[in-house]
Amino acid sequence: MINLPSAISTYVEATNAQDAQRVAAAFLPDATVHDEGHLRRGRADIAAWAEDTARQYGSTMVPIGLDRIDGKDDGYALRAEVSGNFPGSPITLAFHFALQSNSIASLEIKP
Repeated sequence: MINLPSAISTYVEATNAQDAQRVAAAFLPDATVHDEGHLRRGRADIAAWAEDTARQYGSTMVPIGLDRIDGKDDGYALRAEVSGNFPGSPITLAFHFALQSNSIASLEIKP
């Protein structure tokens, strides 16, 4: 089992539960998410993104590795196997988190 920072653990658990409001609550009020070429800003926009993603893909994630991002005390790169309703499932994605005050300040999801 990977020891995740609490904000990242909350994000993973809420994502797997398909709970968009809980996903958004893991973020700071002015946080950003960059995914599939789109930028979402703020909890309301992040909740809408999480709800749409859950409805469209029904995805779940299993963490398989966590690294610190060089030069960033609050930066983490999570590798996770993501399964759902999309071609090529399951796939491994990289989730780049910036944490602040025990919450997520930003997230960028990369292939």
